[in-house]
Amino acid sequence: METFRSDISNKEFPITEKISARTIRHSILDLIQKDYPQFSHDSYISLSELNNYREKSFSDYLVKEIGKLTELEKTVLTSVVNKSTLTDKIEGEEKQVLTTGQKIADKVATFGGSWTFIISFGVFIFIWISINIYWLTNKGFDPYPFILLNLILSCIAALQAPVIMMSQNRQEEKDRDRSKKDYMINLKSELEIRALHEKIDHFIMDQQQELLELQKVQIDKMNDILKLIEQKHDQ
Repeated sequence: METFRSDISNKEFPITEKISARTIRHSILDLIQKDYPQFSHDSYISLSELNNYREKSFSDYLVKEIGKLTELEKTVLTSVVNKSTLTDKIEGEEKQVLTTGQKIADKVATFGGSWTFIISFGVFIFIWISINIYWLTNKGFDPYPFILLNLILSCIAALQAPVIMMSQNRQEEKDRDRSKKDYMINLKSELEIRALHEKIDHFIMDQQQELLELQKVQIDKMNDILKLIEQKHDQ
């Protein structure tokens, strides 16, 4: 297998990882030259070594902007440096295993906050009152003022309230997780856009440098032509 030797570590790497210093962004090149002053535009570095400096560049930027890095920022940095998709890591996280109580709480909260529950319970109360007043002529098992019905309603309310609160707490946890994922994606987008701006600036500067070189060559040729014309004119 064909290899090359890195100019910073002096180690051999596969030729497929060979990166020219001319293609490296200035911000990352400055970091490399701080550690290795002999590293020039004619030098070469491996892709794995370049990724380390990319991560260091983004890490320095984030530390400067937001302070100490959390696990979320580190995950985003790894994704940016390795050029991997962040959504794969987010979707690949372990899903929370729900207990039986949590499943019941979710179902009760879903049913208790629906029109099905409201209409069904309204029909139940109407039937209860109608049976006791009209059918049993208010002498049945729960005559007016319907003490037994009030007791049932109070028990249902007492049990339903904490169950709904349990479900709401779980919903808040889901919202926090969703906010973290949105933050990670937005942060990666910001870093990618910043890197893209640097690449464009680097490309423009290289183009300007090439244009200056071409202009110098053209001026030298024009001066040579002028000298030849003057020599012929003197003759």
